[in-house]
Amino acid sequence: MPVRMKLIAAIAVVVTAALTFPAAAAPASSSARAGHRPTQKAMDAAVGDGVPGVVAQAKDRQGTWKAVSGVGDIRTEKPRSVHDRYRVGSITKTFVATVVLQLEAEGQLSLDDTVEQWLPGLVLGHGHDGRSITLWQLLNHTSGIYDYRADETFRRTYALKDGFFEHRYDTLSPYRLIQVAMRHEPDFAPGTSWNYSNTNYVLAGLVVEKATGNPYGDEIRHRIIEPLNLHATTVPGTSTKMPHPSSRAYGKLADTDTGPTYDVTEINPSVAHAAGEMISDSGDLNRFYSALLTGELLPAQQLAAMKTTVEEGMPPHMGYGLGIMKLELDCGLTVWGHSGSIRGSSSAAVTTEDGRHMLALNFNNDWSGDSRAVIEAEFCGS
Repeated sequence: MPVRMKLIAAIAVVVTAALTFPAAAAPASSSARAGHRPTQKAMDAAVGDGVPGVVAQAKDRQGTWKAVSGVGDIRTEKPRSVHDRYRVGSITKTFVATVVLQLEAEGQLSLDDTVEQWLPGLVLGHGHDGRSITLWQLLNHTSGIYDYRADETFRRTYALKDGFFEHRYDTLSPYRLIQVAMRHEPDFAPGTSWNYSNTNYVLAGLVVEKATGNPYGDEIRHRIIEPLNLHATTVPGTSTKMPHPSSRAYGKLADTDTGPTYDVTEINPSVAHAAGEMISDSGDLNRFYSALLTGELLPAQQLAAMKTTVEEGMPPHMGYGLGIMKLELDCGLTVWGHSGSIRGSSSAAVTTEDGRHMLALNFNNDWSGDSRAVIEAEFCGS
């Protein structure tokens, strides 16, 4: 997994968000005139830059467009399939945040509740104090809690070559992930800055479990996956296998983008837990974000809270809400969604604010490719 700063840089490249059509919608009409040719061209360019294969699906007023580029298996040269399922990484965070906000709407919790109220004694040590951190701050990454993935020992054990092949099938409890974070000092005092921390969402998943008495994955299934008929979407828990159809996933397992390429398809996703373990496909992700942005999953008050963004500390033209990102594209349009990276897989899913134009894509690698270029091509026609 990328270390913290590399992850933030990846977010800046990959993420996208919901489009509010301005009064003058020239960029959108430019995209419409071009169809999806610029998107396909950007996907092909990603393959030219070293991505083994790309799969994408877009939906707009003209219908649904599905496309692939490159291969799903570098050994057999089998092409990717438009029906591929893939690990979505941190896109999981939007699902978790949606469940937390649903629970707030039902009166089962408040975003102003502290972490200590729900998980007593868990966030404590080296300056961490769950009594001063709210659920809101978990969801928008202003808690200051250290990101367990940035721990050097953790990174060597689970992200670099020797450690990965020895430990790829290990089951890690969420409590162990939190313990790793608690060995370090906080990044800042709660509410004073912004920094992306996967630990926040491991904690959010545990809050869901404490509030409902059910595994957080069961709540996602019951509240989102089943109502929206997301047939390709799963919360795999500790299952190391990928469902069919799917392509192979590839990583360098090193600090550089050069060197040997390894098949990293099989991995125990408990290493990510509620911060990034889910599997889906492009059609399901488009359906999910469209439903979310148009109010199918959240009441107006909770949706407005989700879209209240922090921009200080974020890359230019970006903001982070409650498990969702806002991105202003080069043509002036704004989209909402999330990116996700896990070993061998890099994904992005975005939609316009009215839910009528959406794009989800996946690279079956974790070291190269410009997702932002694919997003710009789809929404801006360039």
